[in-house]
Amino acid sequence: RTECLRQGHGGERQAGIKASSWATCVLTKRRFVAPLAPSVIKFPRKHQRGSSSNGLRRQKRDWVIPPINVPENSRGPFPHMLVRIRSDQDKAAGIRYSITGAGADQPPSGIYNIDPISGNMFVTQPLDREERASFHLRAHAVDMNGNQVENPIDLYIYVIDMNDNRPEFHNQVYNGSVAEGSKPGSSVMQVTATDSEDSTTANGMVRYRILSQTPHSPIPNMFTINSETGDIVTVAAGLDREKVSQYTIIVQATDMEGNLNFGLSNTATALISITDINDNPPELTVRTFSGEVLENKVNVVVTNLTVVDRDQPHSPNWNAVYRIVSGDPSGHFAIRTNPITNEGMLTVVKAVDFEMNRAFMLTVVVSNQAHLASGIQSSLQSTAGVTISVQDVNEPPVFPVNPKMIRFEEGVPAGTTLTVFAAQDPDHFIHQIVRYSKLSDPANWLKINRTNGQITTMAVLDRESMYVRNNVYEATFLAFDNGSPQASGTGTLQIYLIDVNDNAPVLIPRESQVCERARPNSRVNITASDADADPNVGPFVFELPSFPASVRRNWTISRLSGDYAQLRLRIPYLEASVYEIPVIVSDSGNPPLSNRSVIRVKVCPCDDNGDCSATGAVAAAGLGTGAIIAILICIIILLSMVLLFVVWMKRREKERQAKPLLIDPEDDVRDNILKYDEEGGGEEDQDYDLSQLQQPESLDHIISKPAGVRRVDERPVIAESQYPVRPSLPHPGDIGDFINDGLRAADNDPTAPPYDSLLVFDYEGSGSTDSFNDWGPRLKKLADFYGGGEED
Repeated sequence: RTECLRQGHGGERQAGIKASSWATCVLTKRRFVAPLAPSVIKFPRKHQRGSSSNGLRRQKRDWVIPPINVPENSRGPFPHMLVRIRSDQDKAAGIRYSITGAGADQPPSGIYNIDPISGNMFVTQPLDREERASFHLRAHAVDMNGNQVENPIDLYIYVIDMNDNRPEFHNQVYNGSVAEGSKPGSSVMQVTATDSEDSTTANGMVRYRILSQTPHSPIPNMFTINSETGDIVTVAAGLDREKVSQYTIIVQATDMEGNLNFGLSNTATALISITDINDNPPELTVRTFSGEVLENKVNVVVTNLTVVDRDQPHSPNWNAVYRIVSGDPSGHFAIRTNPITNEGMLTVVKAVDFEMNRAFMLTVVVSNQAHLASGIQSSLQSTAGVTISVQDVNEPPVFPVNPKMIRFEEGVPAGTTLTVFAAQDPDHFIHQIVRYSKLSDPANWLKINRTNGQITTMAVLDRESMYVRNNVYEATFLAFDNGSPQASGTGTLQIYLIDVNDNAPVLIPRESQVCERARPNSRVNITASDADADPNVGPFVFELPSFPASVRRNWTISRLSGDYAQLRLRIPYLEASVYEIPVIVSDSGNPPLSNRSVIRVKVCPCDDNGDCSATGAVAAAGLGTGAIIAILICIIILLSMVLLFVVWMKRREKERQAKPLLIDPEDDVRDNILKYDEEGGGEEDQDYDLSQLQQPESLDHIISKPAGVRRVDERPVIAESQYPVRPSLPHPGDIGDFINDGLRAADNDPTAPPYDSLLVFDYEGSGSTDSFNDWGPRLKKLADFYGGGEED
């Protein structure tokens, strides 16, 4: 009560205003309310405007029904009376009261009810403001007949809030971050808690505070929190990620405006990560590094530069960048960063020459990918020296000019000295001897002096050779020293061959045809081919020789251009045939070369279009003596083969007619013993008892044997089974039935020998009375063979 008076509720009570707030305050503070006398709510009186002796009467305003306040979480007892509903007419007649609305006869129904006779209104159970904060009901009054005697009145019921819910954080763990070195007041993160109580009262007003900080470095209170908003900010300087990378803060939220005596509290964890800034420059571990490398080697690591950086590993603040600031003006070296270890790999990217530089003194500076933070200076240990020693190796001889080009006319004779193709040994500090040999010479035209590298021809150089490409002939030579190990280098000699006129032109084409009668379009276009090059080729000169005289008498040549001419008939008609016409072709070389070529021209009858007809082409075609002889020989060979085949066929026919059997005797394998290649068996296979393969004439030798001793392939001495007897005059259809019956009897015969033994079949005797002639025409030939006939 003292607390309620302090908050001003006592003054309200004394003034008679909102008396329920006093009860609310007490309920909130003590969870107890003193029983108050229930108030009576009357239906408003009905006032009508009418005349009277005194004049008109003014209508009064209806009463304002005050709200009904019910504290939540009341402990009862229930039902608990709230108010009494009363009508002024309940004395004159019987009145029945009822309430309607949510909480009475509508969901959630049954929370409130009313005594229909007395009008006492009750609450039947504890209320929860967080579920429903207010109810709106209507009270009704009717007579015994159900007629409405009063207008319904509205009842507003408010659930008075009690502090029965703790504040709840949205997250149990909050994650935030702040850069190291941040100034005091830097924002870190915000935590938020909500209370389901009425936010307009102290029950729902939440306040925040920090309970603890871990670790306490550099001071226990590095952060503070805004008690109303939950914003966490830095309160002191000195955040250093390299010392403390994360802080754990326990935050408490308390309702009742943070009153720890009456408010309810809850806690959450705030994890604050200290982000890295580049406040630590990289530092090389030593002041001087050293390494060595073989000359002429590239892409090899000379040495590794080790560095230390306390910033966040594998971040731009930690990744090292190396630079060579002096000692390598030609760019022989480069430094690549190892992405895992952050070391600098000093690598040779351009071959070094021992004879030029025996050692290098480099100055190396290391920095980070990210710039240093404001106010941070580079360390003296970010610079170091690197000493590199170059090791000498035996280098191969080098041809100063490679490839080397020389020019010579083709046709130079063998033994001509072309040039000296010498190599130099780069190892100036070691005296070594260089020797030469030929590595590649496709046409085998050259040789090289083993000692001095002089190149001499061994054959005539020909520009028109298949080994010459674009007038250039290439050969490769090898130069090697006597070092240990031996080293060798190659050089290419290119010989540009200047053309000389050493090839006569050749006539093209070599064959053609014209009409037997001279026509304007009956002519042959001719040209020439020359293997030489300009100016030793065209324009060409074409002419007919003076001998034989018939050539110039029958033919003529006219010039078309520098490389082309036309050959045509001089006379009106020439007999159809094939003519060999010599033509002399000369080139334009100095001196010119000429060639007598022959063109075969077929003269034939032509159709209206000037083309050789089929009959004319046949008539004009001519064959040489050799071709005719070859054709005759082929014809003779074909006739001989046909004759031999006919003779052989006649002989075969005679042999067939002379044979008594259906097949050749050498092909007849019936009743013959086929001898195979056999080397013989062992001692047990030398003697054979052929009597076992024959039909026994008697059983005496079997009966005389002792009991129980016999061969498995001998017939047992018991009554034999009866086998079917073939009729004396069978017809061909009975043969199959007879064989099947005999097979069936043999399968069921107990006297038959076991499996893999000699099977004994029925013996028919020495003769038969069967007549083969009764077997029909289809077996007549067989009857002639075995029936004793006299026909061949």
